[in-house]
Amino acid sequence: MNKEQFIAETKKLGINLTEEQLNKLDQFYNLLIEWNEKINLTRITKKEDVYLKHFYDSLTLAKVIDLSTKETLCDVGTGAGFPGIVLKIVYPNLKITLVDALQKRVNYLNAIIKDLQLENIQAIHTRGEDLHDKYDVVTARAVANIEKLLKYTMHLVNNTGVFVAMKGNIDNELTPEIENKISKKYQILKIEKFELPIENSQRSLIVIKNKK
Repeated sequence: MNKEQFIAETKKLGINLTEEQLNKLDQFYNLLIEWNEKINLTRITKKEDVYLKHFYDSLTLAKVIDLSTKETLCDVGTGAGFPGIVLKIVYPNLKITLVDALQKRVNYLNAIIKDLQLENIQAIHTRGEDLHDKYDVVTARAVANIEKLLKYTMHLVNNTGVFVAMKGNIDNELTPEIENKISKKYQILKIEKFELPIENSQRSLIVIKNKK
């Protein structure tokens, strides 16, 4: 995915990127590659691939939620900062908490936050299950299977908030039996299945809220 394709595809998500945001994403890419030589962050390093499989993929959250109307977001198991850092660049209104269990990744995230001069964003060295704050939106991207994910995340969702699991193909993972089991405890608001542009690999967004 080249820059023009990235701009065109994000427009379809209802996102109009400014020149400053595009520059910051470019800067983020360069820093990611630089840090990737020191610590293992991603196997995807080619610019076109990072823009598609990391940057665009992070922004597909816009398919199921209007982040411009939200205040707080927690990205559990953020790893290299996806979707959290990308979302902060594109939605400066969000106050974001990045959670990762590995200290060296948190050090990297703090360096990225500083270098990109991002505000109202913090990286915390902890696990989702050990955090006790509440957020409007909680995300986790390719962290664990859906049942495990719910144990790590749902206590972080506030009364009006949602958890969005960002997954690949979930046909084998979210069977009718598992879906039924989840629905007894939580409310599944939406399951959005789609394909990434260009390479057509399957993606799924599962939106869940706590039952009152």
